[in-house]
Amino acid sequence: MSEKIILLVDDSRVARMLTRHAVEKAHADWVIVEAENGEEALALAAAQHPDFALVDVNMPGIDGLSAARQLRQQCPGTKISLLTANIQEPIRLQAAQCGIGFMAKPLKDEMLAEFLGDARP
Repeated sequence: MSEKIILLVDDSRVARMLTRHAVEKAHADWVIVEAENGEEALALAAAQHPDFALVDVNMPGIDGLSAARQLRQQCPGTKISLLTANIQEPIRLQAAQCGIGFMAKPLKDEMLAEFLGDARP
């Protein structure tokens, strides 16, 4: 299987570490890039063209939903999902309207596997 790139976007270093661990468990050979805010995520996405992106909602600066929308336009081939503790229905609906997935924290291995879907060995 070819190497994939996954972008993890969260202002919490601990949350990024936990998500990184889950991805590494499933796909040790993948490239994982991390951003701590929406601005950094968009810059990294422009340079890296990730295959997948997991984006937190509540972040300083560009919030995760806005960053995910911009990422959708910038990298139309990237599969994007919010990964957030903010499980309010309006957030879920906005994500769905934009064609962006939604996963609640804490990340469960089954949810990650479903998100990565056809890329799993």
